[in-house]
Amino acid sequence: MKGIIFAEFLDLVEDTFGLETCQKMLDENQNDGVYTSVGTYDHKDLVKLIVTLSKLTGVSPEDLQQVYGKSIFKTLYKSMPGLEGKADSTFAFINSVEEYIHIEVKKLYPNANPPTFKFISATETQLVMDYVSARCMSHVCLGLIQGCADHFNETINIEMAPITADHSEVRFTITTV
Repeated sequence: MKGIIFAEFLDLVEDTFGLETCQKMLDENQNDGVYTSVGTYDHKDLVKLIVTLSKLTGVSPEDLQQVYGKSIFKTLYKSMPGLEGKADSTFAFINSVEEYIHIEVKKLYPNANPPTFKFISATETQLVMDYVSARCMSHVCLGLIQGCADHFNETINIEMAPITADHSEVRFTITTV
């Protein structure tokens, strides 16, 4: 997982819960909190930070992931060259993830292993897709979809249905409101 993901998470924790909580979360994981944006780090370290933050704050790990996903959408959107004008709606953007974004990510970072979206069905008002990732961070995906809808100033309803017990595969049904 790229360092930009970790750095943005630490910024969110500090902004939301304060420097003291952020430092305590890092200390409890024996983590120095130093990440370069292009460095590659084990996603399990992020999971450990989220679990620790949940214990420190009383906010569920799923809710923390969702808030994080929503907050990082803009950063990731700005970090991808050539995205502007590629999509004009949430559905169009989500459809571009497999066809453009993940391909570009793999060009920039050959070792990257982004999640996969398997599109099941699509109409003008509803998109059904399966999220597949060994990282099991479907609530980050949920937040990213919410951040995307905010970016395009759209109101959507999102339903999540786990396909596997570990949430490595989750079906998202996204409906415009």
